[in-house]
Amino acid sequence: MAGELITVFGGSGFIGRHLIRRLAKRGIRVRAGVREPNLAGFLKPMGDVGQIEPVQVNIRYPSTIARALKGADYAINLVGILNESGPQKFDAVHHAGVGAIARAARAEGVKRLIHVSAIGADPDSPSKYGRSKAAGEAACREEFPEATILRPSLVFGPEDDFFNRFAALARFLPALPL
Repeated sequence: MAGELITVFGGSGFIGRHLIRRLAKRGIRVRAGVREPNLAGFLKPMGDVGQIEPVQVNIRYPSTIARALKGADYAINLVGILNESGPQKFDAVHHAGVGAIARAARAEGVKRLIHVSAIGADPDSPSKYGRSKAAGEAACREEFPEATILRPSLVFGPEDDFFNRFAALARFLPALPL
Protein backbone atom coordinates (compact mmCIF):
# COMPACT_ATOMS: atom_id res chain seq x y z
CA MET A 1 0.00 0.00 0.00
CA ALA A 2 3.00 2.31 0.36
CA GLY A 3 2.80 4.88 -2.42
CA GLU A 4 -0.95 4.53 -2.72
CA LEU A 5 -3.35 7.22 -1.60
CA ILE A 6 -6.13 6.81 0.95
CA THR A 7 -8.76 9.50 1.46
CA VAL A 8 -10.10 9.54 5.01
CA PHE A 9 -13.34 11.48 5.46
CA GLY A 10 -13.63 12.70 9.04
CA GLY A 11 -9.87 12.61 9.35
CA SER A 12 -9.65 15.15 12.16
CA GLY A 13 -12.14 13.29 14.39
CA PHE A 14 -11.34 10.89 17.19
CA ILE A 15 -11.03 7.72 15.09
CA GLY A 16 -9.63 9.61 12.11
CA ARG A 17 -6.61 11.08 13.86
CA HIS A 18 -5.61 7.70 15.29
CA LEU A 19 -6.12 5.97 11.94
CA ILE A 20 -4.11 8.59 10.06
CA ARG A 21 -1.24 8.26 12.54
CA ARG A 22 -1.16 4.48 11.92
CA LEU A 23 -1.40 4.84 8.13
CA ALA A 24 1.41 7.41 8.11
CA LYS A 25 3.67 5.11 10.13
CA ARG A 26 3.22 2.53 7.37
CA GLY A 27 4.32 5.06 4.75
CA ILE A 28 0.88 5.50 3.20
CA ARG A 29 -0.09 8.85 1.69
CA VAL A 30 -3.28 10.22 3.27
CA ARG A 31 -5.69 12.89 2.15
CA ALA A 32 -7.77 13.90 5.19
CA GLY A 33 -11.22 15.19 4.28
CA VAL A 34 -12.15 17.66 7.02
CA ARG A 35 -14.60 20.53 7.46
CA GLU A 36 -11.92 23.06 8.38
CA PRO A 37 -8.39 22.28 7.13
CA ASN A 38 -6.95 25.27 9.02
CA LEU A 39 -7.92 23.48 12.26
CA ALA A 40 -6.46 20.15 11.12
CA GLY A 41 -2.83 21.22 10.95
CA PHE A 42 -2.09 18.84 13.84
CA LEU A 43 -2.42 15.96 11.35
CA LYS A 44 0.53 16.96 9.14
CA PRO A 45 3.33 16.23 11.66
CA MET A 46 2.03 12.64 11.98
CA GLY A 47 3.77 11.85 8.68
CA ASP A 48 6.65 12.96 6.52
CA VAL A 49 6.53 16.26 4.66
CA GLY A 50 3.67 16.11 2.14
CA GLN A 51 2.50 12.67 3.25
CA ILE A 52 -0.70 13.95 4.92
CA GLU A 53 -2.85 16.49 3.13
CA PRO A 54 -5.89 17.98 4.89
CA VAL A 55 -8.51 19.12 2.36
CA GLN A 56 -11.82 20.90 2.89
CA VAL A 57 -14.87 18.69 2.44
CA ASN A 58 -18.51 19.49 3.07
CA ILE A 59 -20.47 16.29 2.45
CA ARG A 60 -23.47 18.37 1.38
CA TYR A 61 -21.42 19.54 -1.64
CA PRO A 62 -20.52 16.65 -3.98
CA SER A 63 -17.80 18.66 -5.74
CA THR A 64 -15.77 18.81 -2.50
CA ILE A 65 -16.11 15.04 -2.08
CA ALA A 66 -15.00 14.38 -5.67
CA ARG A 67 -12.01 16.71 -5.23
CA ALA A 68 -10.96 14.82 -2.07
CA LEU A 69 -11.21 11.49 -3.91
CA LYS A 70 -9.35 12.57 -7.07
CA GLY A 71 -6.57 10.02 -7.60
CA ALA A 72 -7.35 8.08 -4.40
CA ASP A 73 -6.90 4.32 -4.40
CA TYR A 74 -8.98 3.77 -1.26
CA ALA A 75 -11.52 5.72 0.79
CA ILE A 76 -12.61 5.47 4.40
CA ASN A 77 -15.67 7.28 5.69
CA LEU A 78 -15.62 8.12 9.40
CA VAL A 79 -17.99 11.09 9.26
CA GLY A 80 -20.73 11.04 11.88
CA ILE A 81 -22.48 13.15 14.46
CA LEU A 82 -23.93 12.26 17.86
CA ASN A 83 -26.29 15.26 18.08
CA GLU A 84 -28.12 17.35 15.52
CA SER A 85 -27.15 21.01 15.39
CA GLY A 86 -27.86 23.63 12.70
CA PRO A 87 -27.37 22.09 9.26
CA GLN A 88 -25.76 19.02 10.85
CA LYS A 89 -28.79 16.71 10.80
CA PHE A 90 -28.65 12.93 11.14
CA ASP A 91 -30.21 12.32 7.72
CA ALA A 92 -27.97 14.85 5.96
CA VAL A 93 -24.77 13.43 7.47
CA HIS A 94 -25.45 9.71 7.98
CA HIS A 95 -27.68 9.06 4.96
CA ALA A 96 -27.31 11.65 2.19
CA GLY A 97 -23.64 12.28 3.00
CA VAL A 98 -22.75 8.59 2.95
CA GLY A 99 -24.57 8.14 -0.35
CA ALA A 100 -22.69 11.09 -1.83
CA ILE A 101 -19.33 9.70 -0.69
CA ALA A 102 -20.09 6.22 -2.06
CA ARG A 103 -21.36 7.66 -5.37
CA ALA A 104 -18.25 9.82 -5.78
CA ALA A 105 -15.95 6.92 -4.81
CA ARG A 106 -17.49 4.83 -7.57
CA ALA A 107 -17.23 7.68 -10.10
CA GLU A 108 -13.58 8.39 -9.20
CA GLY A 109 -12.57 4.75 -9.57
CA VAL A 110 -11.72 4.08 -5.92
CA LYS A 111 -10.70 0.43 -5.49
CA ARG A 112 -12.14 -0.05 -2.01
CA LEU A 113 -14.52 1.89 0.24
CA ILE A 114 -14.81 1.34 3.97
CA HIS A 115 -17.76 2.97 5.71
CA VAL A 116 -17.92 3.13 9.50
CA SER A 117 -21.51 3.00 10.72
CA ALA A 118 -22.75 2.10 14.21
CA ILE A 119 -23.85 -1.03 16.04
CA GLY A 120 -27.41 0.30 16.45
CA ALA A 121 -28.00 0.87 12.72
CA ASP A 122 -31.51 -0.40 12.08
CA PRO A 123 -34.33 0.96 9.90
CA ASP A 124 -36.75 0.11 12.73
CA SER A 125 -34.66 1.73 15.46
CA PRO A 126 -36.59 3.89 17.94
CA SER A 127 -33.89 6.57 17.53
CA LYS A 128 -33.38 8.91 14.59
CA TYR A 129 -29.66 8.24 14.95
CA GLY A 130 -30.05 4.47 14.43
CA ARG A 131 -32.48 4.91 11.53
CA SER A 132 -30.16 7.41 9.82
CA LYS A 133 -27.19 5.07 10.20
CA ALA A 134 -29.23 2.24 8.61
CA ALA A 135 -30.28 4.51 5.75
CA GLY A 136 -26.63 5.42 5.22
CA GLU A 137 -25.63 1.77 5.01
CA ALA A 138 -28.37 1.18 2.42
CA ALA A 139 -27.20 4.19 0.40
CA CYS A 140 -23.61 2.96 0.61
CA ARG A 141 -24.58 -0.53 -0.61
CA GLU A 142 -26.66 0.94 -3.43
CA GLU A 143 -23.88 3.21 -4.72
CA PHE A 144 -20.84 0.98 -3.96
CA PRO A 145 -22.14 -2.59 -3.44
CA GLU A 146 -18.77 -4.12 -2.55
CA ALA A 147 -18.04 -1.55 0.18
CA THR A 148 -17.03 -2.83 3.59
CA ILE A 149 -19.35 -1.56 6.33
CA LEU A 150 -18.17 -1.66 9.92
CA ARG A 151 -20.51 -1.38 12.92
CA PRO A 152 -18.46 -0.55 16.00
CA SER A 153 -20.12 -0.17 19.37
CA LEU A 154 -18.69 2.35 21.80
CA VAL A 155 -15.31 3.71 20.68
CA PHE A 156 -12.98 5.10 23.32
CA GLY A 157 -9.31 5.59 24.03
CA PRO A 158 -6.64 8.24 24.53
CA GLU A 159 -7.98 11.72 23.75
CA ASP A 160 -11.64 10.66 23.64
CA ASP A 161 -14.24 13.13 24.86
CA PHE A 162 -16.45 10.62 26.63
CA PHE A 163 -14.68 8.29 29.05
CA ASN A 164 -11.90 10.75 29.80
CA ARG A 165 -14.49 13.31 30.88
CA PHE A 166 -15.93 10.78 33.33
CA ALA A 167 -12.44 9.90 34.55
CA ALA A 168 -11.72 13.59 35.22
CA LEU A 169 -14.98 13.94 37.17
CA ALA A 170 -14.24 10.80 39.17
CA ARG A 171 -11.01 12.33 40.46
CA PHE A 172 -12.94 15.12 42.16
CA LEU A 173 -16.20 13.50 43.21
CA PRO A 174 -16.62 10.91 45.98
CA ALA A 175 -19.29 9.16 43.87
CA LEU A 176 -20.17 9.35 40.20
CA PRO A 177 -23.82 8.78 39.25
CA LEU A 178 -24.29 6.92 35.97
